[in-house]
Amino acid sequence: MENNELINDINNNVNEYIRDIKENIDEKKALIITHGCQMNEHDSEKITWLLEKMGYSFVNEVEDADLIILNTCSVRHSAEDKVYGQLGNLKNLKSKKKNIKVAVCGCMMQREESRNYVIEKFPNVDIIFGTNNIWKLPELLKASYDGKKLAMDIEENPLSIDNSLGANRLYNFKSYVNIMYGCNNFCSYCIVPYTRGRETSRRPHDIIREIEELAKNGTKEVTLLGQNVNSYGKTFDDKYSFANLLEEINDIKGIERIRFMTSHPKDISDELIYSFKNLDKLCNFLHLPVQAGSSRVLKMMNRRYTKEDYLRKIDKVKSVNPNMALSTDIMVGFPGESEEDFLDTLDLVKKVEYDTAFTFIYSMRENTPAARMEQVPDKVKHERFERLLDILYPIQEKKNKAFLGRYVDVLVEDFSKKDDTNVSGRTDEFKLINFKGNKNDIGKILKVKVTDANSFSLVGERIESWKINSYDAAISCCKGWESWCNFIF
Repeated sequence: MENNELINDINNNVNEYIRDIKENIDEKKALIITHGCQMNEHDSEKITWLLEKMGYSFVNEVEDADLIILNTCSVRHSAEDKVYGQLGNLKNLKSKKKNIKVAVCGCMMQREESRNYVIEKFPNVDIIFGTNNIWKLPELLKASYDGKKLAMDIEENPLSIDNSLGANRLYNFKSYVNIMYGCNNFCSYCIVPYTRGRETSRRPHDIIREIEELAKNGTKEVTLLGQNVNSYGKTFDDKYSFANLLEEINDIKGIERIRFMTSHPKDISDELIYSFKNLDKLCNFLHLPVQAGSSRVLKMMNRRYTKEDYLRKIDKVKSVNPNMALSTDIMVGFPGESEEDFLDTLDLVKKVEYDTAFTFIYSMRENTPAARMEQVPDKVKHERFERLLDILYPIQEKKNKAFLGRYVDVLVEDFSKKDDTNVSGRTDEFKLINFKGNKNDIGKILKVKVTDANSFSLVGERIESWKINSYDAAISCCKGWESWCNFIF
């Protein structure tokens, strides 16, 4: 970790480049296209903040932009292919609009093979940087405007200077906060350890200070980000766990909800599980990626737990907090996966009954151990994928329909995508719900009664405050007559 003197020197240099761009460059309309996970989204928020400091405004169409930044993901081959397609389209645009600048950053650029392919195939790219040096953008922009054909800088290890950057948050009422970077797990199918580097935890006081500032500026919900948040604190000399960090955040005034992504099953502790019972602001939602339900496949994936281990931990979670909504990642078609292995996955899904699941067909990544294993035919992979969805969707619908008639607290995030007379938001359990509302509702936590449900979302109606108070009073008086109280309200 860098010393304060070095950080101050870097900050001063960054500010000089920012001032130079702001004063001397006229073309200042930018578009950022973000691929990938919440960490990439948060990186784009930092990039937006830097660009705004440099005097950039933001547009929604590539034709209107003077600077286009592709923030990339390399988890699956399809994500990389999408970026290559976009860069191909930008070739044509750049032939018509000579002064436009094209930058590529993110996980793909941390990966040497992808970076070299972009350099070779897309000479229209002007700037390249990675996940660990966003702060370099003003300097790279200045070099590009000064005539450098390709301004490029890749840092292998995360630098704390990036944590000092501000961020133009998409929402002021909910915020992402990085608590750690990198991954040490080396799952056999994954290239994240090679793109994000080794695990490094931010110091607790830096995180707490950042969240306190966010709370002062209106943030109600904070989502803590890391490739494996359960490993938080393992790089410290002193004993300090992820559960300890959650306890401190739970005490921050103004924060009403705490979420986190992502957990690794092998590292989830009893201490963390009991946090869902003991911390009132920690949401009743746990994303615990299983990837496969076969112990044999899990061993080939280098996940370091068995099907039985995973189910025991799920049982513990449910016993501590019966209201917990569970989410997961499931991959089908991993190399060597047999029909029996796949049936084990279906069995696990039926036993756990996930509220939601992110499902993927295995995507081979070059130079990973899994790429050298016997591959499952594409036809088999797609057939199994459909069978998995046939099991998952009815379970998700069943779990959502269990909310019918219930009163839920909803953080309203935006207008509904399908009906602008409706607003949408998330329950404590991270369930998407739509109901009648207006722009004044956005950013508020409202009481909503669930009136309909399907496999993917809920529908509800807003309950006025006087009705909520009456309902609470009635429940208090009625004690065991909740169904009757629900009927009259």
